[in-house]
Amino acid sequence: MTRHVRTAIFPVAGLGTRFLPATKATPKELLPVLDTPLIQYAVDEARNAGIERMVFVSHPSKGAIERHVMEDARLTRELRERGKADVADALTNAAFCPRDDDVRFVMQTEPKGLGHAVLCARDEVLPGPVAVILPDDLILGPVGCLAEMIDAYETGKVGHLVATMEVPEDRVHRYGVLSGVEPDGVILKATGMVEKPKPEDAPSRHAVVGRYILDPAIFDALETQEPGAGDEIQLTDAIARGADSLGLGGFQFSGVRFDCGSKAGMLHATLELAMDDPDCAEVLKSRGLVSSRTDAVAA
Repeated sequence: MTRHVRTAIFPVAGLGTRFLPATKATPKELLPVLDTPLIQYAVDEARNAGIERMVFVSHPSKGAIERHVMEDARLTRELRERGKADVADALTNAAFCPRDDDVRFVMQTEPKGLGHAVLCARDEVLPGPVAVILPDDLILGPVGCLAEMIDAYETGKVGHLVATMEVPEDRVHRYGVLSGVEPDGVILKATGMVEKPKPEDAPSRHAVVGRYILDPAIFDALETQEPGAGDEIQLTDAIARGADSLGLGGFQFSGVRFDCGSKAGMLHATLELAMDDPDCAEVLKSRGLVSSRTDAVAA
């Protein structure tokens, strides 16, 4: 079985209720962090990691996501006619070309959980392991998180690899947490995962965040997975079932993670990027604000 990761799945069917009313007409994945939508950061990360096929698991009400990620020939033509060739070039470079890029869209019409969303992509993935990227987990750094994970995954030590970060004890209840952790080079080998444990019951402080590389056996596991928390098909439950037979590992990425599924996390990320923009940085400094990088890792 090849360990080459060729497919990335983007689960984007959620309704974004925590951002209402902003997400009433605009998908949360299109909310901008400074001037770039969340989905664009995720797409760029996958591209830079060498992913060949992108599979978006969306909802019929969120057609704006497809319009954003795909090339808009009419818009770029109009921009060029108006003398805005630089803007047109930027949009073209960021978008997928229907002729040259391998992009698929499938619909998740019912909110049955992240595991169900991944299962919806089963018929569209290329052979081999698959990556899963949650766009509202924004990870910024010199090297993309997925690219780092693919390098680690190709060592062949585990079948399922999940991105992890250490969080304070009082925040473990917000995450899935690795159990039975034992370092093995760049990978933290684990015997399982516990979903949102109480601080006193947490087996570790290694929390799972929104990047996964999964053995293709995950689809068979999801197909037989019983509903878990919230009466949904939980991806973490299916991953944990394969820990013994396939091997489970955590990967501590080098970048900084922002929980852009929350308003506070979105603000954190925006302030961080604003500090690197000369115009915005002047505004922040005039207000006595400083970089949020130090605190963001546990956001």
